[in-house]
Amino acid sequence: MANSAGSRKRARQALVRRSRNASMRSMVRTYVKKVVAQIEGGNYDEANKALLTAQPVLDSMARKGIISKAKAGRTVSRLNAKVKALKA
Repeated sequence: MANSAGSRKRARQALVRRSRNASMRSMVRTYVKKVVAQIEGGNYDEANKALLTAQPVLDSMARKGIISKAKAGRTVSRLNAKVKALKA
């Protein structure tokens, strides 16, 4: 357990940040799942619309450090390739 006042405060801050970060990671996963669901449904227009909604969310979370920039780029790239494959 934290002993000094400063370390107690840091422990409180860590709890708040951990819960906020977990919520943000969950939100990112939800947006990705929405795109995947539209891809599996075979609906190009809806999949593209879902991707255009998810991409800024992924980029924003990468900037905030919730997920790494590499993971965000990789995820967007793979989803974009799958959406483009639907059109072909």
